[in-house]
Amino acid sequence: MSDSARNRFGLGPRSSLATLVLVLASGACNDVVEPTPGEPAFEWNLPTGFPTPRVPEGDPMTEEKVALGRHLFYDERLSGNETMSCASCHQQALAFTDGMPLAVGSTGDVLPRSSMSLANVAYQPVLTWGNITQTALTTQMHVPLFADAPVELGLGGMEDELLDRLRGDATYQSLFDEAYPDETDPFTVDNVTRAIAAFERTLISGDSPADRFRQGNVNALSASARAGRDLFLSDSVGCFKCHSGHNQVFFTSNFDFEGRSLPHIQFDNTGLYNLTVNGEDGWYPTPNTGLYEITGNPPDMGKFKVPTLRNVAQTAPYMHDGSIATLDEVIDHYAAGGRTIDSGPNAGVGSANPHKSRLVKGFSITAGQRQALLEYLGALTDETFLTDSRFSNPWPAGSPAHGAP
Repeated sequence: MSDSARNRFGLGPRSSLATLVLVLASGACNDVVEPTPGEPAFEWNLPTGFPTPRVPEGDPMTEEKVALGRHLFYDERLSGNETMSCASCHQQALAFTDGMPLAVGSTGDVLPRSSMSLANVAYQPVLTWGNITQTALTTQMHVPLFADAPVELGLGGMEDELLDRLRGDATYQSLFDEAYPDETDPFTVDNVTRAIAAFERTLISGDSPADRFRQGNVNALSASARAGRDLFLSDSVGCFKCHSGHNQVFFTSNFDFEGRSLPHIQFDNTGLYNLTVNGEDGWYPTPNTGLYEITGNPPDMGKFKVPTLRNVAQTAPYMHDGSIATLDEVIDHYAAGGRTIDSGPNAGVGSANPHKSRLVKGFSITAGQRQALLEYLGALTDETFLTDSRFSNPWPAGSPAHGAP
């Protein structure tokens, strides 16, 4: 695909034709529904410089739906054995990640990838590390709720039991009626996923020191952090080439919002691995082969979604499989132009991966520059977001939402 075609469709420089086809087929560009006459528009209360999120057709945002979704998000009755909730893998203090290399499901199944941050998920046109077809929060949610290989929340085949659990709670009787007042029986799986999605769209982070600096407060960053910002935005280090997005608002190259004609999507191979399989270089360990798993296109091997760097100091460990423990080691990885693993089943020189992004070139960095860059990355932490009571657990301690009796 030519560069002009990629630019036209908002795709990254390494995106394949298969990527384009999947983007156009995904329906990620649905029009936003205007409020019906007499219905007030939803108040987003967006940070300075943030565009309005795109909301799917037929599923408008309401305060009542958000309130219901917040209760559902924190309710452990949304797992088969009533031991986990959505919040178990997406904890507010960790920018809605879980601090683990790989997520673990309610029955102990270890998932192949780490839990992604939900910060600013309202602006994300694709939702998972390696599956470009997962474009809608409501449909993607069926995977953690109902998948059985591996088990996450473990509700597969228990849809009726789930709804009975919710119907039996007086709090939900009120919340469902208020969120879906025109429905005779609002207790449906679709309404559960719509409400959780509505709550997740409100998880907007935009009040870090870096944001305040961007808005004109020159004292929001220390001198060292300002030097780190200069490195971040420099051609030599080049973090911004993948972690920018709409005027330094998103810190990822994956974003969409109301008014854009098409989403901007970028999946990249960063040279994390370079395995030789049947005499062929460039492979990643199964099952984490990235976009290749979906497209079957060899150049897509090892391509994963570029994540946001917002609150990145709170979201360790890093990469799709949690295989890099610290931000310092992340800098090592990119400075080397890819990771070298000397021995073991994953041995290989990542910088030589034939499918690696051309943006991952490597760079030289002094100890002082490294410290400055780390300080700037730390300045992407939004303490308000991590502690905002609007996003916290609404259930009182000891309620049924905190697990089976």
